[in-house]
Amino acid sequence: MRRFSIVLCALVASVPALAQGPTAEEAKRFADEADRRLLELTIDSQRAQWVQATYITEDTQILAAQANERLTAATIDFAKQAARFNDVAVDPETARKLKLLRTYLVLPAPSEPAKTSEVTRLAASLDAAFGTGRWCRTPDDCLTIDKLERLMAESKNARELLDAWVGWRTVSAPMRADFERLAVLANEGARELGFADVGALWRSKYDMPPDDFARELDRLWGQVKPLYEALHCHVRARLAEVYGADVVKPGEPIPAHLLGNMWAQQWANIYPLVAPASSDPGFDLTERLKTKGVDEREMVRIAERFFTSLGFAPLPATFWERSQFTRPRDRDVVCHASAWDIDYQDDLRIKMCIGINDEDFITIHHELGHNFYQRAYNRLPFLYQDSANDGFHEAIGDTVALSVTPKYLKQIGMIDTEPDPRQDVGLLMRQALDKVAFLPFGLLIDQWRWKVYSGEVKPGSYNRAWWDLVEKYQGVAPPVARSEADFDPGAKYHVAGNVPYTRYFLAHILQFQFLRELCKTAGNTAPLHRCSIYGNAEAGERLAATLEMGLSRPWPDALEALSGSREMDATAIIDYFAPLKAWLDEQNRGRQCGW
Repeated sequence: MRRFSIVLCALVASVPALAQGPTAEEAKRFADEADRRLLELTIDSQRAQWVQATYITEDTQILAAQANERLTAATIDFAKQAARFNDVAVDPETARKLKLLRTYLVLPAPSEPAKTSEVTRLAASLDAAFGTGRWCRTPDDCLTIDKLERLMAESKNARELLDAWVGWRTVSAPMRADFERLAVLANEGARELGFADVGALWRSKYDMPPDDFARELDRLWGQVKPLYEALHCHVRARLAEVYGADVVKPGEPIPAHLLGNMWAQQWANIYPLVAPASSDPGFDLTERLKTKGVDEREMVRIAERFFTSLGFAPLPATFWERSQFTRPRDRDVVCHASAWDIDYQDDLRIKMCIGINDEDFITIHHELGHNFYQRAYNRLPFLYQDSANDGFHEAIGDTVALSVTPKYLKQIGMIDTEPDPRQDVGLLMRQALDKVAFLPFGLLIDQWRWKVYSGEVKPGSYNRAWWDLVEKYQGVAPPVARSEADFDPGAKYHVAGNVPYTRYFLAHILQFQFLRELCKTAGNTAPLHRCSIYGNAEAGERLAATLEMGLSRPWPDALEALSGSREMDATAIIDYFAPLKAWLDEQNRGRQCGW
């Protein structure tokens, strides 16, 4: 009996540290070390991914996958270690870093090395399948996605549009098996981190419970849905006049190939078909750019000058040396526009295949918004080097893009005179075909993925569930019968590239809210749609102060700093498009709206 007591006492004495558990000091050291190590690995991954995106070969895909595999493995490990400190009382900064570590991954992988490797391989393969995808009309006439997008934008031949629409979706069909396997593995990784599935992980990034965030999206959509439905009704009626009521039927969804965009996500390319009478603004920006001899680099310079007019420093020389502005003739690249922060200091870049047109002129303003945001928060710890929420990052450039008004174009010498205010309905229609038409599409991609990840949508109904959501939110339908042999979600880059998409919906809400508040700061007295903050230092200071916060505080803090409100508010969209909504209601009198 005495011997047992001695042994028991020895055992108790040998584990005092375990009995105490992790400490606040250990939590702080861990968070700081994770921050440092993730920065190193992310820079390595960024460099490898840049090469893979701008020089697609078998080798670059492998190198990118290997670098991403190392980053993913470390992130998984840090996320799991962070969970050890869930019940430890720590200082607010350490608490935030620990939370960010748990939700850092977009595409979690299981901790088993073979499965981690499989996740990175599948992700790289899907990304490359999109980037190298081509549809061949004939053996000697093969079109990349950027050429197909231009065809969809310019052609008004229904047969040609249908062929291109169907043709691009032959590229996505083979992605289905890889996506299905990737979803299984990613869900396994998410569960290891303590989340129900990948969708729950994504929704947990928004400083509120996942279900509350889903309800917040429903609330915002409810604010703008009547405006979208009015636009849809008018567009369908006009398209019926062009293509015939047997093709575009009253009271039914609009065929997806007739909206001027491969994914029917933005409709600005059909503006000539649906524009109000006598709404010509008196200029064609694409034509003005070409007439003035503006090349790809100068388009980027113009956008840079917008930001410098607000008080931001010019982009570094390396930006101009290392960015991809055009499609190279000697290799495959990913042309999808994106902004990069390679070293999380000053190695900023954009990757585009720029066309001299109004659409890319706007896109460049958007992408530089990312770059100026990235530099604004580059003095923060790595884990804070991101936007307040991912919708903020997308919204900043678009807030500037909304300032690309006729007033601004006149200021920079692109046009000679501003259009008469009586022509504003036409300008607003063009904007609505871009901004308002996008809203339901911005919602449905992640609505579909969340259902896939939760198991509500099974692999055997991937495509049917996709088109059910497209019809529900957009009022759009496939122009030909689709089946489960197809994988139409993969025809969109963000699905193939595993990029969360709700950020774009939030950005379309926030950009108008940001604009309304920055215009107040600038002392604007004109209607909101006529306001430009170009050249206003006070608005620039308020914007910069918000950008510099990065992800160091919950997003309502950053929103309050810029807008004075802690709640996202879609009523700014209603304010912006008020003249158009009144006009649409008048036009839609007697029409059969809805679907």
